[in-house]
Amino acid sequence: MPTHLILGGARSGKSRHAEQLAAASGLAVHVIVTAEALDAEMAARITRHQADRPAGWTVHEAPRSLAATLAAVAAPERCVVVDCLTLWLANLLNGAETLAPGADAGALPAFARERAALLALIPDLPGTVIFVANEVGLGLVPESALGRLFRDEAGRINQAVAARCGHVSFVAAGLPLQLKG
Repeated sequence: MPTHLILGGARSGKSRHAEQLAAASGLAVHVIVTAEALDAEMAARITRHQADRPAGWTVHEAPRSLAATLAAVAAPERCVVVDCLTLWLANLLNGAETLAPGADAGALPAFARERAALLALIPDLPGTVIFVANEVGLGLVPESALGRLFRDEAGRINQAVAARCGHVSFVAAGLPLQLKG
């Protein structure tokens, strides 16, 4: 299982599934987290995730520079969990509200650079890498243009990462469904 993308909705069990796979790998586990505690509610969520992780796992924070962090952390004797691509995407879309109507997020230099760097890196990653991402396109169409841009870019990044990963799973109600690999 060199690379694995785990998709699912909110509270689907996708992070728990990633943690179970990492623990079962028998490798040293490193977790790259992308969330930032910008408010009390997010701080509480981060605290809950921290409490759920085994004490011996090494945690790296990469709210924006995911590719550089992943390149530095991934190694043959390691299992790296990236949790999650969706929050990383949200961080990179900072400034998207200034884009012209109908513009692609590729017009944001940081987004374009970081997305390209991650996608170029995935095929050559050493060790085992597990990506976690939300599947946000299953619900209602977002009301705002920014919400629709986020949904569309999340779908695009999920497709691009899935194409480069050897394994892809979808988790619903805590039950993983193997889609690829």
